[in-house]
Amino acid sequence: MPDTLRFSVPGKPEYVGTIRMAVSCLANTVGFDIDAIEDIKVAVSEACTNVVCHSGGLTQLFEVYCEVGEDRLTVSVIDKGSGYDVSQYKQPCLNTPKEGGLGLFIIKALMDEVDIVSEVGSGTRIRMIKYTR
Repeated sequence: MPDTLRFSVPGKPEYVGTIRMAVSCLANTVGFDIDAIEDIKVAVSEACTNVVCHSGGLTQLFEVYCEVGEDRLTVSVIDKGSGYDVSQYKQPCLNTPKEGGLGLFIIKALMDEVDIVSEVGSGTRIRMIKYTR
């Protein structure tokens, strides 16, 4: 059974860095190399920033769950915000990037597996897995 750490985080931008550093320390403990740790840090930052910026003015807590498995680190970022229709997500045009809209693209590029579940009016869960290989 994997070890699980859980953080309840105020939906404020100043706490994104705190979660980023905590997950970085955990990834180091698991045995990831510096490049993988940087990828994990960026992906977790993007997921947390999405909560802070896109959850409809959310000021309540959101949750970050970290599961340490034998060959992986799984990080889930869960909010109770406004949610969205995942089927409407379109990959951004990288030839003409605009400000914003790249967060999910970046997360998917940096992590080995990404699963997004969202329901309008109920919130969103982004589950990210990185394997130690």
